[in-house]
Amino acid sequence: MFDVLVILPPSETKSDGGSGAPLDLASLSFAELTPVRTKIADAIVELASDLDASMKALGLGRTQIAEVDRNADLWLSPTRPAIERYTGVLYDALDHGSLTRAGKAKAADRLAIGSALFGVVRASDAIPAYRLSGGSKLPGFGTLASIWRPELSAALDAVDDFVVDLRSGVYQQLGPVSGAATATVMTEASDGSRKVVSHFNKHYKGLMARELVRTRRNVRDINALAAVLSDAGQRVEIPKPDEIVVLTD
Repeated sequence: MFDVLVILPPSETKSDGGSGAPLDLASLSFAELTPVRTKIADAIVELASDLDASMKALGLGRTQIAEVDRNADLWLSPTRPAIERYTGVLYDALDHGSLTRAGKAKAADRLAIGSALFGVVRASDAIPAYRLSGGSKLPGFGTLASIWRPELSAALDAVDDFVVDLRSGVYQQLGPVSGAATATVMTEASDGSRKVVSHFNKHYKGLMARELVRTRRNVRDINALAAVLSDAGQRVEIPKPDEIVVLTD
């Protein structure tokens, strides 16, 4: 049945451990992305053997050496569902752990997460901890956008659902989705002036994703999206056919 697919941004911070078997790329959703995933995964594992090169390519400081170790162990470390792997402000607001069993089943159907390593994964896909950002540049490669865009855009354009793309700009550029709805969070002052929210942007997008998981509405278009958010007490506008604005005080 036609439904909504919400694509979340990843996070730099990730939970440790897991109880799942080591990474099996063939088990991930969007199987057509396996060749690119394999190429990038092998590259970051090989890069991890050179600490200085890894630190430079990944933009890490000396206190973040453990992130290189994560990449070195990519094929060996335990996995857990992607929705539990990523952490931070957006995922705190989404609060997946507090959803009912039915809510978690909907999350598995309706949520996907962008990734510099995997392109995009479903919420239930089992992945290990790793470090790779959308703006990273691996030695011997072009930009990650140049590697991902043809395959990732094709895979996401083939999705039959109404897509709500909550990824940040750098991750949207890895694989733009034709016709996807995007969201902008803005504050509105008493004089009517507005500005784009930066600090709390992830928080509001996490709340947005939570409502789209919990709703019983069939979210088939941007008007239905606006209705879901309005029902949840958010103030929204539709300035363009493919953009929704969430207004905060």
